[in-house]
Amino acid sequence: METSQCAPTALERLLFHNTALKKLPVDESEEPGPRTVPAACYSRIRALQPLLRPNLACLSPSALALLGLSAHDVRCDPLAAEYMSGSRVLPGSEPAAHCYCGHQFGLFAGQLGDGAVMYLGEVESGTHGRWEIQVKGAGVTPYSRDGDGRKVLRSSIREFLCSEAMAALGIPSTRAASLVTSDLYVSRDPLNSGRRIRERCSAVLRLAPSFIRFGSFEIFRGRDGFSGLQGPSAGRDDIRAQLLDYVIENYYPGIKQAHSNRKDRNMAFFREVMTRTAKLVAQWQCVGFCHGVLNTDNMSIVGLTLDYGPFGFMDRFDPDFICNASDKRGRYSYQAQPSVCRWNLARLAEALGSELDAAEARAILDEFMATYEAFYLCIMRKKLGLVRKEEAEDSELVSDLLRVMHITGADFTNTFHLLSRVPWPEDDSSDKATVGPVVDLILDQCASTEELKVTNKPTMEEKELAMILSMAQTDPVMFSMASDRTGVAQQLERIGHLKDLFETDQEELKKKQRDEWIRWIRQYRKRLAKECDGTDDLHLIKKQRLCVMNSNNPRHVLRNYIAQNAIEAAEQGDFSEINRALKALEKPYSDTFGPESLDGVDARRENEQEEKISKAGYDRKPPAWAQKNLYHLILIEPPGQLQERYLFSVMHHTGRSF
Repeated sequence: METSQCAPTALERLLFHNTALKKLPVDESEEPGPRTVPAACYSRIRALQPLLRPNLACLSPSALALLGLSAHDVRCDPLAAEYMSGSRVLPGSEPAAHCYCGHQFGLFAGQLGDGAVMYLGEVESGTHGRWEIQVKGAGVTPYSRDGDGRKVLRSSIREFLCSEAMAALGIPSTRAASLVTSDLYVSRDPLNSGRRIRERCSAVLRLAPSFIRFGSFEIFRGRDGFSGLQGPSAGRDDIRAQLLDYVIENYYPGIKQAHSNRKDRNMAFFREVMTRTAKLVAQWQCVGFCHGVLNTDNMSIVGLTLDYGPFGFMDRFDPDFICNASDKRGRYSYQAQPSVCRWNLARLAEALGSELDAAEARAILDEFMATYEAFYLCIMRKKLGLVRKEEAEDSELVSDLLRVMHITGADFTNTFHLLSRVPWPEDDSSDKATVGPVVDLILDQCASTEELKVTNKPTMEEKELAMILSMAQTDPVMFSMASDRTGVAQQLERIGHLKDLFETDQEELKKKQRDEWIRWIRQYRKRLAKECDGTDDLHLIKKQRLCVMNSNNPRHVLRNYIAQNAIEAAEQGDFSEINRALKALEKPYSDTFGPESLDGVDARRENEQEEKISKAGYDRKPPAWAQKNLYHLILIEPPGQLQERYLFSVMHHTGRSF
């Protein structure tokens, strides 16, 4: 397609280099439709599949700036919606799709690849470096399998907002520069209920230094013993070496320069990938983020949060939090994320094969959990304002905080944000200082008995749980063996909590919650006192504590109900809620919004926008409707639940106190 006839626009002046297509094997086949692609890392996209009447819905000014663009540049380009949806070729871009494999839910799935993503190229933007840009939702590629290569509005909004929210939180992430919608519709079954609906197609322009992932190296995997599948380039060690060289030279240049020996270089690279991954997952845990689909094909080789699907930020703290309906066993639950990342690193080591020293790779993997825990504790100390000293008790203090948050059903984000209000333990008034006011604020963030009953309902499949509980009556020995399994033990623990809640009224619960928080805050204030050894400037220490806490405990995260509000408005043609949410999420650590204008919008309109953001209440606990419909908000179905009468009947007859 030809470009515009006038002087080139800012978009048309982007400087493309497309290094990946020059340095790595490219499939040049013109065969249409999905197919196996051997001996290639990319496949060219010969024919575009334009969206019907694409419309520029939302922009991220901060992401565009990475490309040397402004929102004004884009809005003034009459072809912007076409360019940014993959409906028209940008001058210098070379549409392609990336080939990769992956382990999904622990099993090797063979060839996957960019089934709905089109690589446009790599743009050099001066001080911001080189960025790979791609369109998600651009149509069918050789890797689409049975899909149509399209993304709908609801999933595109979630990816757009979360990409930018994570970046604003300071967590490495791919970025989203624009959201384009259209008049093209596809049929989807969002709740997996058998009821299909028509949904509007949309596209997100994503950018990152690289979208290469762990699974990119799995295309060389031989026949898998469990799934029977193999990578499309199995045995091509030459291409594997080529891909590894490309990644190290372009994204780990310091490692390349520091090592002349290939094996030493590769081991240093693997160690750095391990370190970046450990730090990334520590950052996720510290903001309550759950990715949802931590397959090897969703793990970035450069340490970014990659591919936003059924993700979720926790509201109430729950270590077993699951945000993906397909994850029946909790493989990708919140608390499982660190161990899953280590498992994925082991699969990367297998994929690299002889490029690594096997014994040394195992030793590096053995360091993962300690590396993760060090990053995690470092961030948690900052969240608690413990910046002067590192005490052996700090890990236990954090663990106890999370335990109290869990049993009281405290909101994860808001509770951490409130901890900066805990009064400093003054030496001359420590006995008189009251923690009552801050405890009251935290109790407002805790769950009621009814909310906790919902939280503690068993998540195991109804039939399976019924069988286990029935086993307690009919075969105590077998039941004892089954209850030792981690998953079953967790379900029994939930049942135990549920039983206690049915025997507790709201007033009694609030008293227990208050006592727990008063006890923990007293413990916390004792630890705070150790920050000052008597010779330091106490005023400076207090100021530093608040500054560090307020810059590590966000006020705003992308809660599911915030995304859902934006989706519902956008489905009616109103994109203002997306922009309001984006504005709040861009400043997650701020209690107020600055007076700066966006693209010439006058100060009055800017102030009105800030007032709307404040009234939107993005820093509040989810409203009642959001808690009742949590599963629908994240587009999954609630798990099966046993009838309470049957559940407690079984518990009564077994005589077992769970």
